[in-house]
Amino acid sequence: MNQVRLNAGVWRSRVLKFPDAEGLRPTSDRVRQTLFNWLGQELTGKICLDLFAGTGALGFEALSRNARQVTMLELAKAPVQALLQNQHLLGATQADIRQLDALQFLAQNKQRYDVIFCDPPYHKQWLDKLLPQLSSHLAADGLLYVEAEYALKSDSDWQVIKSGKAGQVFYHLLQPVQA
Repeated sequence: MNQVRLNAGVWRSRVLKFPDAEGLRPTSDRVRQTLFNWLGQELTGKICLDLFAGTGALGFEALSRNARQVTMLELAKAPVQALLQNQHLLGATQADIRQLDALQFLAQNKQRYDVIFCDPPYHKQWLDKLLPQLSSHLAADGLLYVEAEYALKSDSDWQVIKSGKAGQVFYHLLQPVQA
């Protein structure tokens, strides 16, 4: 069993356990710390969506920092079981864990989110499919966090507000370009 430790908030230093699964890459402590510095540490009242929850590190970290709700999507069965166990362990009643494909969820769901976390499996062109749809799922001042195997650039749809690189991982905070 692998593990990842939460950085801050009410569950600071709590350990999440997760299984080996293909393509599962927990966001490193350092990258998570940077991300939540960008987001402003406190997520009080925010509603978040984690499209590829994996270990749950981003979603549970957001809840630990007082997010009102986090919907966590994960397709693979073993990680979903681990997410449910970690939810129970933490008493994370504000986590809505679903075994569902991200594209299916977005097609069915019209809710808007304050923060969307998007850390899809690499080398499968997920961002080409997801980015055109995500701005319609963000609240007015909503932000999109993306991890990828390459650097993203601002374009006519998305502005890269902040970005960094850790090892082979490029991470970005984006907001939709206002028409």
